[in-house]
Amino acid sequence: MVHPEITIDAELLFNLNAERVTETTSICRLVMERLQCTLTVEELSKAGDVQKSSVHKNIYISVGRNEFRDVVLKVELQKKAMNFALRDLTIHKKFAKDGKSTIKIPDRNMNLLISNSPPDKLIYFLKLLSTKFECGRLKGFISERKKLLSDVPKSFEEISPLTIKDLKTVHEARAKELESKPDMFTPKGKGTGKRKRDDDDKENRPVQRSKLMCSSLNPSSIALPVKLSKEQSTILDAVLKGKNVFFTGSAGTGKSFLMRRIIGSLPPQHTYATASTGVAACHIGGTTLHAFAGIGSGSAPLEQCVQLASRPQIAQQWRKCHHLVIDEISMVSGAFFDKLETVARVVRKNDNPFGGIQLIICGDFLQLPPVTKGTDKKTFCFQAKSWSRCVQVNMELKEVRRQNDLSFINILQNIRLGKCSEETHQILRQTVHHEIQKNGILATRLCTHKEDVNKINQYHLGKLQGEERTFVAVDGEEAYKDQLEVLSPVPKKVVLKVGAQVMLAKNLDVQRGLVNGARGVVVGFDKKNQDYPLVKFVSGEEEVIRPVRWTFKVSGAVFINRKQVPLKLAWAISIHKSQGMTLDCVEMSLSRVFEAGQTYVALSRAKSLEGLRILDFDRSCVLANPDVLRFYHKLELTRKMMQTSLDGSW
Repeated sequence: MVHPEITIDAELLFNLNAERVTETTSICRLVMERLQCTLTVEELSKAGDVQKSSVHKNIYISVGRNEFRDVVLKVELQKKAMNFALRDLTIHKKFAKDGKSTIKIPDRNMNLLISNSPPDKLIYFLKLLSTKFECGRLKGFISERKKLLSDVPKSFEEISPLTIKDLKTVHEARAKELESKPDMFTPKGKGTGKRKRDDDDKENRPVQRSKLMCSSLNPSSIALPVKLSKEQSTILDAVLKGKNVFFTGSAGTGKSFLMRRIIGSLPPQHTYATASTGVAACHIGGTTLHAFAGIGSGSAPLEQCVQLASRPQIAQQWRKCHHLVIDEISMVSGAFFDKLETVARVVRKNDNPFGGIQLIICGDFLQLPPVTKGTDKKTFCFQAKSWSRCVQVNMELKEVRRQNDLSFINILQNIRLGKCSEETHQILRQTVHHEIQKNGILATRLCTHKEDVNKINQYHLGKLQGEERTFVAVDGEEAYKDQLEVLSPVPKKVVLKVGAQVMLAKNLDVQRGLVNGARGVVVGFDKKNQDYPLVKFVSGEEEVIRPVRWTFKVSGAVFINRKQVPLKLAWAISIHKSQGMTLDCVEMSLSRVFEAGQTYVALSRAKSLEGLRILDFDRSCVLANPDVLRFYHKLELTRKMMQTSLDGSW
């Protein structure tokens, strides 16, 4: 029987809204290809001790059926192939998101330790394997005697795709199994006498059962993972073919979503996900570009930067990197990019562009620009001397997914390009009269300066009556506290009161709208749950918010983590910190805009025009950098030619 750890988990596969599907719809076509990974094969004694172990790099594993319709795991080693007809199976998938898993085959006394596998493919592969095996087990196996007497020729065929019907079959079987064990939720105690339950226990017991036996996997309620659009698929295909890719697009076109899919499609041991800021790095589960590079701010002379990057631990990281992801590239200066490119070639001892590393770069140059000091000239990455040598494919996403109102989308697209017609001017000026408070939740004020954010939040928190509750983060590595403060979306200490305006800092339940950026108000503290805050959200949902864990990758193979209540004060937030967020109700003052793109970034955070209030809109705050406009004009001119190239073969 399959190990309980592979129990079907709806959130793992279907945590994003999408079209409804029928029972026979395939949901696992990604894994029809072979799974590439590093495999450690352990042969065990009857006592479970490892007698022999062998490591095989860059091998393939696939799932199929033999001539008796048994589920077969096929391992293609360099000199031979091994087929395992499965009668017993245990899967450990705790670290599947890191590209690791263990498959135990008890009747063969063998463990298969998978590592360095693309995480997305591995997760689907394990789901396919476990579900198909469970369906086969429910139907029953052919006896060994019948197999021996059979004259059917040996065969191996690719297994059919995983379907909703498969999941429903397994789900219903497990529901029946739970029903047959009525005492499985009763805490073990001494003696066999009946235990008297209080009112709380009577109320909680059926709730616990319903969570395990819920119909979340019914065909009528399962949603497919969000599909990539044609343009997103084209970009992913280019990445998987090894091309150095830059992709861009306006706010809300799914750049971060696509970036996470790209990262999940690459081998984790050789893929480094970075971003120009800690906030952006957190969104893709990576680290800052500066932390990866190991050259500090990059302001030192080139020779010194090379010396810094040549330190053993940093140099090893550079040499290990085959795929470098850089998100929010608009905030990386051209001078820093050139310096990195040279450092990469010197440290890796490879004269190819960027030392032979594949680059996957994303960002919108019409959003926030690089930060410069004093009178230093602002240069964008596309102005770097090495840009054209390093980037082979340029693509722009066009389809906006954040907003649904075509009128609002058109307004944002014009603001992005620095255009503001009289009609747009009047529409945005009228938003000052919008009443966007709902369910006691006030609009979040977007500010251009972080000092204003702190003052506003602390002022309003201090005005509230009642006792403060302080939640202190549990950090895995105190030695990395400075990096944690940069990377973590929540601070070390979160101070709350009843009535505090708050914002979720992590996706908790996408289907219920409990997503990063969701607005709410603290309505109480749950005495039964360690005084964790009870938050009422714009959607009307009320939820006790418990601590969750963030994990960040820093230099080398070091992972650091922070466990904290995923809330932050939301009377105000800076425009920089709002990147990547979608806000239900947002208010802003744009009189102190000082950078091209700031107004566009601020406006594009709003989910709708109805949820937006601008206190002081004026045409003068609509700015777009002329150099960036020229870059995008050239990109548009070459888009059709590039599309033709991508659709063909390279």
